[in-house]
Amino acid sequence: MTGAEGGADLLLLVASIVGLGVFSQLLSARFRVPSVLFLIVSGVAIGPEGLGVLTINSFGESGLSTIVGLSVAIIVFEGAFHLKISKIKEAPSAVLRLTTIGAAIAFFGTAAAVHFFLGAHWDIALLIGALLIATGPTVITPILKVVPVRDRVAATLETEGIVNDVTAAILAVVLFKAMAVGEETLTTELYLQLFAERLGTGLLVGVVVAAVVWSVLQYVDLSPDNAPQNARLLTLAGAIVAFGTADYVFSEAGVAAAATAGLILGNAGLPYEEDIEAFKGDITLIVLSFVFITLAALLEFDQLFVLGLGGVAVVVAVMFVLRPLLVFLTTRGDRFTFRETLFMSFVGPRGIIPASVATLFAIRLQTGVAEGGAPPTNPAGADLLVGTVFLVILVSVVLEGGLARQIAEKLDVIPMRVLIIGGGRVGRSLAERLEARGENVVLIEEDLTVLKELRNDGFTARQGDGTDVEVLRESGAENAKTVVAATGDDDANLLVAQLAKSNFDVENVIARANQPSNASAFEDLGVQTISAAESTAWAIDNQIERPALSNWMSELGRSGDVQEIEITEEALVGKQIVDLGSELPNGVLIALVSRNGTSEVPTPDVELERGDHITLIGRSEAVREAIEQCGTPV
Repeated sequence: MTGAEGGADLLLLVASIVGLGVFSQLLSARFRVPSVLFLIVSGVAIGPEGLGVLTINSFGESGLSTIVGLSVAIIVFEGAFHLKISKIKEAPSAVLRLTTIGAAIAFFGTAAAVHFFLGAHWDIALLIGALLIATGPTVITPILKVVPVRDRVAATLETEGIVNDVTAAILAVVLFKAMAVGEETLTTELYLQLFAERLGTGLLVGVVVAAVVWSVLQYVDLSPDNAPQNARLLTLAGAIVAFGTADYVFSEAGVAAAATAGLILGNAGLPYEEDIEAFKGDITLIVLSFVFITLAALLEFDQLFVLGLGGVAVVVAVMFVLRPLLVFLTTRGDRFTFRETLFMSFVGPRGIIPASVATLFAIRLQTGVAEGGAPPTNPAGADLLVGTVFLVILVSVVLEGGLARQIAEKLDVIPMRVLIIGGGRVGRSLAERLEARGENVVLIEEDLTVLKELRNDGFTARQGDGTDVEVLRESGAENAKTVVAATGDDDANLLVAQLAKSNFDVENVIARANQPSNASAFEDLGVQTISAAESTAWAIDNQIERPALSNWMSELGRSGDVQEIEITEEALVGKQIVDLGSELPNGVLIALVSRNGTSEVPTPDVELERGDHITLIGRSEAVREAIEQCGTPV
């Protein structure tokens, strides 16, 4: 084959990989599942187990290692760029424990499983354990788009994925470099030296590159005509330069440098930040495609089959033992319900970092490509590394990505979204009651002191002016079922109610009227209005005249629920109350039956008709189960 023919073949191969990658991303968006699954299938199709057009030698001995290395740099940089400090502040304290204690459990637990179930040497076992710490936003985010859980749960899973991506990458490169030293000379001091060299170099190079990029973007005229384009290119170049420079000083130090530069620039308030994120996201999709397809092409089915029952045991340990263990240990006391904790235990798919870094290491283990002092060629270790990582990724993405919606519905962790504007005493008290019933509550508060207190107490709170359309949109008003204007300013409450109705078409808008004379203005908008003065008087009157009822209603608001539903199920039409009552879950009663505009406490022999409204009262969970059995909420 001539050089020209070889170049044409290589160009066609690259074009095929990019084309398959883009097509996989389109399928991912269409079916709303992580793109990892489609990318792996594409890689297998053109790899040794498929058409055989892509092998480890397709790009030459060092070409593939270099390309994958740069891809890893861009992926890690992009992940760190999205690690916003403000997002971490919004996340519960459980995130800190998940990314420290939880990561340690995943690391050592996975390494032990690989060592004992697959008979792997401890160096390979620890390397696999480090890689499989990472869950990653690129596999978590598509799941959360399909499963709109409470913001606290989503923020925890997303932040865990972003932080652990970077943690896993840095830890893995240190362990990989340690493998080059040899067991005879490997000591704790040497481990620490290797870690300090790579992390220190990465931090230094990352800070310097980030400072240069930030200074240029802030103080240099990038030309008014194409400033956004230049900003995008400069940021991309910064990621590659940081990786390449640090890797030149100490091999495998580039990951830490890319992560450091990305973290700093992502929180530096860069000009044209939205343009940079969009461009960087597109570039990352391309390199992700390349990495995943290459990983799949490195895989031979024999590598999976040879794992046998030991490989199955590792997957079971990672997904069904270690993940639930670390989630339950680290999320205790953070206002998560038991069902939400159980859901988070089932959502830990592996993806980007394990695949990309495993690909890079496998290439170097198979070919021995590295700088001076490279690890010895270790194809057996490479096969075990690729096979184990691939197996965990494939099973976790298929099961957890494909069944996440069904699991969430079974566990009943998809609540309605309630937006409360005003985090004062009224808003806070309302949020406590709603969250106790499992609702997804987001508070909007402008005062920084109040905001900090809300977040410290575990509430999901956003800073901003609730009368600002963009603040409402960013807080989720487009998906909110209920918006409550609960500030102490009637003018602000009126404007919030108008925006919720006209801009976001919210189904249920409730406003607090601090001055009784303003109530009519709210009602003219069709907004449900609660007069603060009248509500207080009503509550005091109930406490005086009907103390038992008052106490009962107060307790009901915390642990119980009252719901009115319409009978729509044909199987219920003609049934008597006594028959229906015996079929309802324990802890729920039929309090009223409404028909033709009149309501009455039903006798046992009342027969239900289509269109009847029945009022259910009881424990919150029992009422929800009864609603699913009986009909449609009114």
